[in-house]
Amino acid sequence: MSRIGKKPIPVPKGVKIQIGGGYITVTGPKGELKAAVHPNITVAVTGEEILCTRHNDVALNRSLHGLTRALIANMVKGVTDGFTRKLELVGVGYRAEIKEKVLQLALGFSHPIVFRAPDGIKVEAPTQTSIIISGIDRQLVGLVSAKIRSLRPPEPYKGKGVKYEGEVIRRKAGKTAAGGK
Repeated sequence: MSRIGKKPIPVPKGVKIQIGGGYITVTGPKGELKAAVHPNITVAVTGEEILCTRHNDVALNRSLHGLTRALIANMVKGVTDGFTRKLELVGVGYRAEIKEKVLQLALGFSHPIVFRAPDGIKVEAPTQTSIIISGIDRQLVGLVSAKIRSLRPPEPYKGKGVKYEGEVIRRKAGKTAAGGK
């Protein structure tokens, strides 16, 4: 049996769970999230925890078991604590600033890049070289941070670009002059 799938999900105080119509809705202090549940997975709320079970050991059901449990656990964590992702800008003249709730980036191009965050995502620029993305939906926070990073991914020679906080860039040695024969 799935080691992840069989673990119960603890429900903190102030979080309400509704299951019905093939969907699970998690409501908490930070907001509400809704997700579809595959019909082969049964989700049950027992007291102060949520349990996911599968009907049989078919390969599809085994893979959906751990996935469903992880998605629901992320929803519960999102509505209670939320998720954040930090990005760093590395390079001379690379900077970020918030103007009228829009992120403006100077990434070495001839023009500034304007990035509008989707609903439910909060983007902050505490310094000119750092960006903080936060929200209750883990998938959306990761998607937005990946989109911002893809505007100028770090290059391997000088390490310039937009990178995740703590990300290690594999560096390459540059070309060396031909010394002789």
